Amino acid sequence: VSLVESGGGSVQAGGSLRLQCEVSGSLYATHCLGWIRRAPGKEREGVATLDSKQRTSYSDSVKGRFTISKDHRKNILYLQMNNLQADDTATYYCAALPDSDLCENLPDFGDWGQGLQVTVSS
Repeated sequence: VSLVESGGGSVQAGGSLRLQCEVSGSLYATHCLGWIRRAPGKEREGVATLDSKQRTSYSDSVKGRFTISKDHRKNILYLQMNNLQADDTATYYCAALPDSDLCENLPDFGDWGQGLQVTVSS
């Protein structure tokens, strides 16, 4: 699976950004897609996931502010990020588990994209 992210950048606190990830290659009927972020000095964090049954999950830190979705026709995964805060500053990675909907395994066993930077200034 190939994952190519775009849409990162810099924004002031309270602003919004939308990340997108072009997904190409084979996804099995059972799979998981999601977004993971890494910030300097912090643990890796699974931000949001969307599985093949269209179930979504979010980390507590972004719940109510971020929305994950997918355009199935274009095979693009999105992460809409609203009310961004300085703590959201990180490198964001699109990730995929092509043959499993066990999204808890996404950070450890998934394929990752190249990552893109999101910087939120307060």
